Amino acid sequence: MLTKQELRSQETKKEIIKAAGQLFASQGFDSVTMREIAKMAGCSHTTIYIYYKDKEDLLHQLAMPPLQALNTQMESILQQIDLSPEERLRTISLEFIRFCLLHRNIYTTFIGVKASRVDLEESANGINTMRISIFNLLKKALRTCFAIENDEHLLMYSRIYFFNLHGIVNTYTHSEESIVSLMERLLPTFEESLDVLFIGISEKIKGVNKN
Repeated sequence: MLTKQELRSQETKKEIIKAAGQLFASQGFDSVTMREIAKMAGCSHTTIYIYYKDKEDLLHQLAMPPLQALNTQMESILQQIDLSPEERLRTISLEFIRFCLLHRNIYTTFIGVKASRVDLEESANGINTMRISIFNLLKKALRTCFAIENDEHLLMYSRIYFFNLHGIVNTYTHSEESIVSLMERLLPTFEESLDVLFIGISEKIKGVNKN
């Protein structure tokens, strides 16, 4: 059983993480200071450093659990052999969209802050390693779906695909609808958007192969 001190420490850490998430979402990661986070969390400026060494540490604690959950879900989808390659790509794409809309107030922080190049195989930063893994899962699904053998072409199409998924999400970043309402209302539009992307990539690959 936890002591009162341990319970207070856990509650303080939760409040700090909550405050960091709210401030990163409303002001942007670079604009927020540790003092501002401490003030919103209701603790002293010195107390916050007992638990977290800097903003990057807070970002790691805030972003890693949901990113790991997304990565695990995408891996699980790609292992479903009862789905066709196109169905797997479609399913992980919709899962990525759903994830970003669920966290739309802070998804740009999860995906973009302190980001490294997605074509790197690894990163010293744990969050970037997870981002690269998520991108590579999309890339793997694209390779399988469209039988893309050329690595340079695969990277280019994967980036284009990723950009388009972000475009879909950015349209609804400030929506006040619930995730359930958004997905129910817009799922046909999302699926049609993916159809257009699939056709475009397929036709482009045919043109490249002819040349």
